[in-house]
Amino acid sequence: MMRPVPLIAGLLGVVFLVLAGVYFIEPAGSLPSFLPGFEAGSDRVHMTHGIGSLVVAIVLFAVAWFQSGSGEA
Repeated sequence: MMRPVPLIAGLLGVVFLVLAGVYFIEPAGSLPSFLPGFEAGSDRVHMTHGIGSLVVAIVLFAVAWFQSGSGEA
């Protein structure tokens, strides 16, 4: 039976991984306005937002991995 915690953590990890890529590639003026770090007309890339999103994605993937174990000890 599939447990919901690893599935949710894995899906959120993918979302944050994509978000990290967006922060690394897009300048602040090209980000969607609902994302933190949007600055109209700015050419600056938010590296710290990208690194933070990448760290959150790695942590979520680790949670999904550890929670997906068989549970037998």
